[in-house]
Amino acid sequence: MTELPPLPACCTSLDASWPLPTPLPDTLWLSTRFDPGQLLAGDFQRSGIQAPPSIQRSVAKRQAEFLAGRLCARAALWQLQQLDWTPAIGADRAPVWPPHISGSITHSTGRAAAIVADKRHWRALGMDLETLLSAERASKLAEQILTPAELQRREQLPDELQALAVTLTFSIKESLYKTLYPLVQKNFYFEHAEVLDWSPDGQVRMRLLTDLSEEWHHGRELEGQFTVEDEQLLSLIAIKA
Repeated sequence: MTELPPLPACCTSLDASWPLPTPLPDTLWLSTRFDPGQLLAGDFQRSGIQAPPSIQRSVAKRQAEFLAGRLCARAALWQLQQLDWTPAIGADRAPVWPPHISGSITHSTGRAAAIVADKRHWRALGMDLETLLSAERASKLAEQILTPAELQRREQLPDELQALAVTLTFSIKESLYKTLYPLVQKNFYFEHAEVLDWSPDGQVRMRLLTDLSEEWHHGRELEGQFTVEDEQLLSLIAIKA
């Protein structure tokens, strides 16, 4: 392949503008906006993207977000190393990357993105995009997502930041899972990590509350980052080589 097929009408041009507070060298990030209402029969075939059976059976929204995310990932790999590769869905439901590549794909309402890097530079990348929770929804979900210590810290925040804290905690824990699962090959859940602190400028500090491996053990701390734009929160955790 000498160039990628044109994008379908349901996706905007791919955007390489770095959205987060701290740029990551030696990574390639791409995002797109997508409109399920403009998804056409044959868009997967024309785009050269294979839709798994589970996607073929799904509604237009799921098809569009899958297509948009894979288009971002394929283009990012192509721009990074001229790799002609579209991540398939693995048996564990995670994207399948080339063996020497770390990467992450995410999507939420109307937006999809992917980030990739060579493992010589970044061992693991995990990224998550979420629509901001309303105050009412955040209050209902808080006890499912937050540890007792996180709930206590949330109650000390101003009212206008409490829903953001729940959204951020949910998203950064999703990013943590995407980052560590490829390294430890173990499932873990919301109660197995906690957000220690975060700042409005987009920095987050976390701690593991379980033993996943000798390296990734109870008490191990990690740092992440996030940004809020157009009522959506994007979070990222990256582990250097």
